Amino acid sequence: MPLQAAEFFAELCLPFHDHTVVGNTYFAVPVPDTPLRLRIDFTRTIHADTYGGLRVAVVHPERGEIDAVALSFVDHGTFHRRDEATNTRPNTKQYGTFDTHHHPGRPPWEGAVTTGLRDAIEQYTAVWFPGAWAASARRTVGRTPRRIPAPPATPAGARTH
Repeated sequence: MPLQAAEFFAELCLPFHDHTVVGNTYFAVPVPDTPLRLRIDFTRTIHADTYGGLRVAVVHPERGEIDAVALSFVDHGTFHRRDEATNTRPNTKQYGTFDTHHHPGRPPWEGAVTTGLRDAIEQYTAVWFPGAWAASARRTVGRTPRRIPAPPATPAGARTH
């Protein structure tokens, strides 16, 4: 069964406008007009079709991978609530992981809380792409059409004759 990677990365709410998901990998250009790229993959565990975190890498088109960091789901509390609710014990295959087997209509990573991962990705990208998160937020504000309501024809509470 598919990982539904595009939906997982959408849930992370990463701010980069110039991005795509190919297969199970997220690619982004955090800072326009620079050669460095961001790549995020799921990290496998020793168990088949089971994933234990994300691998975030900075890639240069000519020099290849420059740097990478592994962000485990356990370290970032991604499945803490789910595992606590289901009484999943540490050192088991299911603890802090997800696999490709899931209920139809539900993502395999159901129950994930992605806030810790998102924060870690923000901290990591701040080193390699300084200001990228703020710049992406500014681009969002500048490109998003906003409706400004027209002022009322008569002031509220005013009497007309």
